[in-house]
Amino acid sequence: MKFAVIVFPGSNCDMDLLCAVKDILGEEAEYVRHDADSLAGFDGVLIPGGFSYGDYLRCGAIARFSTIISEVIRLADEGKPVFGTCNGFQILTEAGLLPGTLLRNESLHFICKTVQLQVVNNQTNFTSEYQLDEVIQLPVAHGEGNYYCDEATLETLKENQQIVFTYAYDNPNGSLENIAGIVNEKGNVLGMMPHPERAVESLLGSEDGLRFFKSIVKNYGKARANA
Repeated sequence: MKFAVIVFPGSNCDMDLLCAVKDILGEEAEYVRHDADSLAGFDGVLIPGGFSYGDYLRCGAIARFSTIISEVIRLADEGKPVFGTCNGFQILTEAGLLPGTLLRNESLHFICKTVQLQVVNNQTNFTSEYQLDEVIQLPVAHGEGNYYCDEATLETLKENQQIVFTYAYDNPNGSLENIAGIVNEKGNVLGMMPHPERAVESLLGSEDGLRFFKSIVKNYGKARANA
């Protein structure tokens, strides 16, 4: 598979994502600037964490209008995998590719630590390598990770099993229903606050994030090969 790692002014996890899929998994990956106008030839999109445009207005609100986002939406509409972590999750909600929004942490403080996540849906193309209800360890680093949506949207997320990850024991940011990651109804766009790309080898303290990327390659790579 060939992944595009989108780079915005202020992105700081772009290298982590590129290394995870290129150096660890051996897949193709390239940086694509926010002002590029094409994602032709790419099989998937990875949107990194950071502080796109400094997030002066609202997290992801300016990045959502970048030239490349129309191409990200096109690939999502085609059913190709789109993943956003941290600020990438915020951008996906601002772009309308995922429901809800991310608010300031309940504590109003920036949080940087390892958290325990529960895999509440392992039937997605992003989580098939995990066991149902498995608890994994991934790092978080955010100031606006408090996921929120209205009651109707929450019911839809539950009915469609779109909630993929929840905080297992300690909710670090006050997020609704302990939500840490969700997928769209189609199942090909996933956003989460924790960073699986920062947990792909033992040197980093955890390898639990590696199976996330293996799931993507296994499921979408197979589909691509059979196309």
